[in-house]
Amino acid sequence: MLVAVSSQSNTLDAQVDRRFGRCSWFLFYDVDKGELVEAVQNPAAAAGGGAGIQAAQFVVDRGAKGLITGDVGPNAWTVLQSAGVEVYVGASGSVKDAIE
Repeated sequence: MLVAVSSQSNTLDAQVDRRFGRCSWFLFYDVDKGELVEAVQNPAAAAGGGAGIQAAQFVVDRGAKGLITGDVGPNAWTVLQSAGVEVYVGASGSVKDAIE
């Protein structure tokens, strides 16, 4: 299963970014293979408005079935839930620790 994690940087040792829609990076991790698939800068981070919705659609379009983050707004939550993405909020610490 592919999981997206909001991150402050592009490595597994980076801290989870508590912001979802305006996080710096998304790390996409394959939990079945136990490996980082890709690290992508969040294209919605600098959006004037609707960053959460845009970020949610980006995560969905990349094929993630799970999301680990600090917090998700209600509009982004709706997009993620509609696409069947399991959302885990309240994460902190390193991305690696959050995945485990």
